[in-house]
Amino acid sequence: MPYHARMPRHGGEAWISVDVEASGPTPGTGSLVAIGACPVDRPEASFYVELQEIPGMPWGTEEERVHGISRAHLAEHGASPPAAMRAFAHWIERECDGATPVFVAFNATYDWMWVADYFHRFHGSNPFGVSGLDLKALYLGRHLPEVTEWRQTVRGAVRERYPTPVRHSHHALDDAREQAELCRRMLDRP
Repeated sequence: MPYHARMPRHGGEAWISVDVEASGPTPGTGSLVAIGACPVDRPEASFYVELQEIPGMPWGTEEERVHGISRAHLAEHGASPPAAMRAFAHWIERECDGATPVFVAFNATYDWMWVADYFHRFHGSNPFGVSGLDLKALYLGRHLPEVTEWRQTVRGAVRERYPTPVRHSHHALDDAREQAELCRRMLDRP
């Protein structure tokens, strides 16, 4: 049986793949634009929200070119940060069903930083705590001593070893599902 099919639930851990899009490199230099998430073992059970920008925060035009979400779109369609984080927390609680949520991302340091900041600032606590699994680190560890440098953990190298039809689109939910697929493939490797 594949490892990911044996992932614990109901009192154990629930691994949640999370991807974000933002308007800057850090929470102090931009706003969180979108969050996409899905359980690693059940990517069809998903969460997606777009967030209104925080007034007065810088807006990176380079970042907007990457994710394609404009300020005008967010002003009209985005949720307020408190409402977005409350909805995300409720989704995590429902999906985990008593299990401890574990944050999973490709370059988790970036995505976790945004999610943790917004959860603490707009919700009062972070359901993930400090738990986080970085898929780049998992890849490096699985392939030592062949892969010995961080620069060898770029998405292209990982996808070459673990091909997936799920494309990387810079849409937060699509990318969360891609990460979940990559994680399952790495875990199922003999």
